[in-house]
Amino acid sequence: VQLQASGGGLVQAGGSVRLSCAASGSTFSINAIGWYRQAPGKQRRELVAVSTSGGTNYADSVSGRFTISRDNAKNTVYLQMNSLKPEDTAVYYCNADWSDYRGVFSSWGRGTLVTVSS
Repeated sequence: VQLQASGGGLVQAGGSVRLSCAASGSTFSINAIGWYRQAPGKQRRELVAVSTSGGTNYADSVSGRFTISRDNAKNTVYLQMNSLKPEDTAVYYCNADWSDYRGVFSSWGRGTLVTVSS
């Protein structure tokens, strides 16, 4: 499974950005797909993931402001980010957990930078 993230950029505080993550390869083997972020000098943290059943789990820091959605026909997952704050500035990564007869794997897309100015 390969992932391609896009949509980052510079936005003012209070604004919105939508990130996209396009999956390719053995997309039928994906068990869950989600978003992480890594702020400067900090560890990468999970924000939200969506399972094949549609269940989601949001981190407290983004709950109510960020929304994950997916377009199965396009094999794409989106992260709508509203009411952005300067502390949301980070590199955002999409991640997919998938499995086949060989075992369980995790794929990462290249990060996309979101900068929120005050």
